[in-house]
Amino acid sequence: MNLVTLTEMLAQAEEGNYAVGAFNANNLEIVQAIIGAATNRNSPVIIQASQGALRYAGLEQITAMVRAGAREAQVPVCLHLDHGTDFDQVMQCIRSGFSSVMIDASAYPLAENIRRTKEVVAVAKAVGVSVEAELGRIGGTEDNVSVSERQAF
Repeated sequence: MNLVTLTEMLAQAEEGNYAVGAFNANNLEIVQAIIGAATNRNSPVIIQASQGALRYAGLEQITAMVRAGAREAQVPVCLHLDHGTDFDQVMQCIRSGFSSVMIDASAYPLAENIRRTKEVVAVAKAVGVSVEAELGRIGGTEDNVSVSERQAF
């Protein structure tokens, strides 16, 4: 199968009343395990690349591994950028072949976050890529990025 967008995948999940798992991957073995498990369960799957995965494996490698796995898969696969904090990086992921991206501009005031998100949505929509956005803040740590509870709203 070819990659599908998160929008398509979640619309089918909502219609069928089921959940879809999302798993971060940063090497071939993890990609193969995720797609293998999804195939065994006959379940669509979201494979995410985090900031750490992109630093570790590189954008081209992540994209190639997931696209190759998706072509062989018997279930729908979405390749999703997890917490893209930089417009240029989000655009690189779109150009590279991601079927979905997340823009996380939560480090900015809400109005600036929304403005940045709209920029990503305009480009992504034009090329058929779905977009997730983080418009607030949740306290905690992810990929060595910490947000205190006081910053959350």
